[in-house]
Amino acid sequence: MNIEVNRVESKKDWKDFLQLPFSIYKGNPYWVPPLLSEVKDSLDKEKNPFWEHAQRELFLAKQNDKAVGRIVAIIDDNHNSFHQEKTGFFGFFECVKDYEVAKSLFDLGRNWCKEKGMEIFRGPVNPSMNDECGFLLEGFDKPPTVMMPYTQAYYLEFAKIYGLNKAKDLYALIKEGAGIPERIEKMIERTRERTGVKIRPLEMKKFERDAQFLKDIYNSAWEKNWGFVPMTDKEMDLVAKKLKQFIEPELVLFAEIDDKPIGVTVTIPDINQVLKKLNGRLGPIEILKFLYYRKKINGVRSLIGGVIKEYRNTGIIALLYYETEKRAVKLGYKWCELGWNLEDNDLINRFDMAVGGKIYKKYRICEMKI
Repeated sequence: MNIEVNRVESKKDWKDFLQLPFSIYKGNPYWVPPLLSEVKDSLDKEKNPFWEHAQRELFLAKQNDKAVGRIVAIIDDNHNSFHQEKTGFFGFFECVKDYEVAKSLFDLGRNWCKEKGMEIFRGPVNPSMNDECGFLLEGFDKPPTVMMPYTQAYYLEFAKIYGLNKAKDLYALIKEGAGIPERIEKMIERTRERTGVKIRPLEMKKFERDAQFLKDIYNSAWEKNWGFVPMTDKEMDLVAKKLKQFIEPELVLFAEIDDKPIGVTVTIPDINQVLKKLNGRLGPIEILKFLYYRKKINGVRSLIGGVIKEYRNTGIIALLYYETEKRAVKLGYKWCELGWNLEDNDLINRFDMAVGGKIYKKYRICEMKI
């Protein structure tokens, strides 16, 4: 079919690269258009500090001068150093329902990584595990929440045919309504009494201080998780800057013992319910729409939750969840997405289900040896 795959270089290439998903998902009622400016900024070496320790190459597939697929090949030096691997990644994958197009894209991405000495080809990550990642495996009949992907069902089929097999599945759980079992509530109260922990919300007047607390806890609490790579200060600063625009301070909670922050949960409104109305842009009219529909958001996503290693298995994370739920209900939210969680993180998966969560979406990270 005369497939041509080339590097993204010209302004037209960039435009085609960014707008391709709008044709791929045309008519799909569940897909949520991302803000085009956000996608472009995430790939901008000057605007995203991730690229200070990572390399990337963008490829665009065309047939008869029409964009039909895209992929980004990525090498994250921090990941490879932290995990002692030689892994190249791919991300931002989109493709028409034509395996030959997908194969051409995978070939270019894999070969680019191979030329740079990588031994594993893994993805999708957009552009890292700290961002949107995974092909949707189950849950195609529900829209994605904020910072979660939605992908075509045939992407996984194409990946499998190519030789990209399961590396790890990620779970998203839904909790609808309020309340937790009495036995867990009693356990939580015992934790409060035994540890003397205090829970407080984010203080917007001291945002920079609390953002630093979040950085420290995040990089300590997740250090052993599969695929986790500590964020640099600049990366965390960018995340904090973005979150500041739409967070509910009452849903960002710190656990403190002797006035020292030892745990945190970050739960954010599902602004995807607003983005769905904006068609990828944020001009004057879209800003007015954003402000209007922002008030109608009825759910949240539990984005971050963890405690430093000295206080693991103390029940403090359960207490943070409990306090978050009470505040979310008070603010009028009706449901919460929990996750994503690693499929083999039995402790957190069991807890999320014990408080009423149900697995309703699964995502898959794929990989192959190069």
